[in-house]
Amino acid sequence: MSPEESTVLSLLRAGWVVPVSGRPIRDGAVAIGGGRIVWVGPANSPGAPQGVVRDLGPGVLMPGLVNAHCHLELGHLAGQLDGAKGFVPWVEALVAARGSASPDVVEAATAEGARALVATGTVAVGDVSNGVAHLDMLARSGLAAAIVFYELLSWDPAKAESVLQFAEARAREVAEDLPGNVQVRLAAHAPHSVSAPLLLALARRGGPAAIHLAESLAESAFLARGDGEWAGFLERRGLGYVAFTPPRVSPVAYLDGLGTLHPTLVAAHCAQADEADIGLLAAHGVAVAVCPRSNRRLGVRIPPVPAMLAAGVRVAIGTDSLASANSLDLMEDVALLHREFPEIDPARLVRMATDGGAQALGLLDLGTVEPGKRAALAYAPADTTPQDPLAFLVSGVRVVPVGA
Repeated sequence: MSPEESTVLSLLRAGWVVPVSGRPIRDGAVAIGGGRIVWVGPANSPGAPQGVVRDLGPGVLMPGLVNAHCHLELGHLAGQLDGAKGFVPWVEALVAARGSASPDVVEAATAEGARALVATGTVAVGDVSNGVAHLDMLARSGLAAAIVFYELLSWDPAKAESVLQFAEARAREVAEDLPGNVQVRLAAHAPHSVSAPLLLALARRGGPAAIHLAESLAESAFLARGDGEWAGFLERRGLGYVAFTPPRVSPVAYLDGLGTLHPTLVAAHCAQADEADIGLLAAHGVAVAVCPRSNRRLGVRIPPVPAMLAAGVRVAIGTDSLASANSLDLMEDVALLHREFPEIDPARLVRMATDGGAQALGLLDLGTVEPGKRAALAYAPADTTPQDPLAFLVSGVRVVPVGA
């Protein structure tokens, strides 16, 4: 018996166990010791380890959810912004609203958002932040892991070096006391809000770690022609003096030319990606975090997920922020994708919400239920044992966290 098996504290039992790494197990059980999974199999298997049995009920035990793209710091804007007017007006309203919020209000809403993630079965998050003041709060949140994408936003090429130097110094400063379950990685906001010199500088350092990409028609038009709604927004923001020669390619092709597409990049949205863009994303191993509820609310279309999957793109799921989604419950995005694309195998959707996110964020000990992985699990309650556990999970159910 291994040291882990000798410290088994609990044997979780459920109507179904969905490991994600293998086929669902009817009347399954998961043995946990020392915070790790040590065994998975049928509850009545002769090889099941001994332990204190905890019967969760007839529902489905599964890996905890991984939210690959979220903005906790925008939680105070829940219900305040109208997405019906279009993407650029929404951005403009967001910028104005967040600038008038008090730090106390932002902090309280951020903490509440983290609690909401945990309460809906999320065990890890890719949290995009323009600051890194909430790391201690994330450490105390109950999340198994939080990847904080420290987002740089600077359109003026003359400021690229100073912005990067400040961010690197800040990241080094917080790294000295960084909680064990929190990491900070440098990210860029988007190809139409971050200058080419800053993107190139990040690429030379192996980044950016995350970026919003091909999210709206306004972004595509600006990079194709240098005009349109986004050009007007920059003008109103006092950045009209910055000379810009449009690359006249798609946002994805633009980043490819700058060398910023790479396997550790998490590209959020990609709603406007076409066949050529999808080919580039697949070729470079980029992970795409789709946020369907947010996209629908802002009218920028739901990304072509079936085409991405068919091309071999690594797809994860995010909720985006409460400024554009009505909750941080990732299973609501899973259910919307199922309704929108019923041809996608439910097993694939569940994988995208668990192991897909874990792989995208580089959290390789999360995302599946198998020996050696962290016991960061979730449970979908049911009145009776579902006939098909995967179809049940994508039907719009809620899941809850499961402690060992």
